[in-house]
Amino acid sequence: MASSSLSLYLVGFLAILAGGVMGLQGKTEETGEMVMMEEEELLGLFDVMGSLLDEPGWAQVHQEPCTNTPWPGVGCEVGEEDPPIFHVTLIHVGPDVVNPPCKSSAKLSDSLLKLPYLKTLSIFNCFVASPVSLSRSLFGALSSLEHLSLQSNPSLFGEIPPGLSSLKDLRVLSLSQNNIQGNIPSELGGLVKLEQLDLSYNNLSGEIPEEIGGLESLSILDLSWNAIEGEVPSYLGQLQLLQKVDLCSNRIHGKIAPELGNLNRLVLLDLSHNFINGPIPETFSGLEQLQYLILDQNPINSHIPFFLGTLKKLVSISFSGCGLTGTIPNLSLLKNLTALSLDNNNLSGTVPPNLGSLPNLDHLNLSNNKLRGELVFPDEFIYRLGERLDVRGNEGLCTCNQQYKENISAYLQTPVCLGTEGISENRTCPKQQHPDDSKGISPFLYHGKISSDSPFQDSQLMSASFGLCFLSSIVSIVSSFCFHYV
Repeated sequence: MASSSLSLYLVGFLAILAGGVMGLQGKTEETGEMVMMEEEELLGLFDVMGSLLDEPGWAQVHQEPCTNTPWPGVGCEVGEEDPPIFHVTLIHVGPDVVNPPCKSSAKLSDSLLKLPYLKTLSIFNCFVASPVSLSRSLFGALSSLEHLSLQSNPSLFGEIPPGLSSLKDLRVLSLSQNNIQGNIPSELGGLVKLEQLDLSYNNLSGEIPEEIGGLESLSILDLSWNAIEGEVPSYLGQLQLLQKVDLCSNRIHGKIAPELGNLNRLVLLDLSHNFINGPIPETFSGLEQLQYLILDQNPINSHIPFFLGTLKKLVSISFSGCGLTGTIPNLSLLKNLTALSLDNNNLSGTVPPNLGSLPNLDHLNLSNNKLRGELVFPDEFIYRLGERLDVRGNEGLCTCNQQYKENISAYLQTPVCLGTEGISENRTCPKQQHPDDSKGISPFLYHGKISSDSPFQDSQLMSASFGLCFLSSIVSIVSSFCFHYV
């Protein structure tokens, strides 16, 4: 550091203790005890913040960042030394702390190495102009780091440093929404304490390394929106703590690994927008905690497994554009289901009426299939969903409820099942009586569409009455003749 900058940073510093350690002193809120901060660590913090923020006077304003002049994005803890010393353990820079969060020339300073007690480094939406790369040696030296999040930084590029594997205490690694390229380093398999790995929304390629299967503490794996290839790894089934697996929008192919059915804590599985083939493994019947199952836009080309209706915690099922065949299974037990998307498939058969009885269902898309027969849903269900109910593109689908045609939704385009003879497909609809057809006329005697005030109708009725009387007289005469003959 230049001598002029050093003298600027030292303004206001105090010399404390006879040992000659330079730093700032302050009192802890808990005990009121006087605590110092080492000079090198403090200057390292000033340099790191100066390389990020567009605030030239930050060091003067926050001369005592751990006590009297705090900043919301800096956190400190008291170490175990005697006498006690403050250490910087958290740096967070993002729009929630300062806006704009960083200057246009923001970079990662090597002075991070002067913060050996740093546990959390979180930088959001900071590197947006000048290119910034991930140093191969910088993060590897931060041995205390537990949480590393560099997110939403469009000018952060380069490859993931294999040196991150030396961060043995790392629990969270999130490098999402950046411009990182290359393969996922196999060395990440050495992060044995890692609980969350989020590398989504980058330009990563290659296959998922087998070493990821050794991250036994992993609960969240998000590799979505990259260019990852290969198959769904079977070794992911070894990670018994996994709750979220998101591999959507990649180039993954092959069949779904049956071993994923061993993940009995899994809550979300998203494999959408890949090139994955079916069928859906029967082992998935054991995913009793599963709430979100998303397989959109994959050539599954199979049927919907019947066991799906037994996974009672399901909240959302999305199989759009999967080439599904067969019928819609019974889903009446899925009382928590809020969204069901089965559109753009080759499903046939009828629409199960019990879908309209699911208490929390708020989105139902069955459009563009080969469904047929009568659509039987309660009126309350129809009106509640409105345009979130889509059954378009099913030519054989019809309804006997005239209210369905009253412009409830442009997405509810189904013809009335009643044809010229009152029959449509496998359903015969009752004839709907005209409001004025309630003058004592039996339905089987009246099939015309002429107004009740028509003279022609009156003459028809008189002729019909006369005919009935005449027939009645003939029957009586014949009956009397037969009786006397006997």
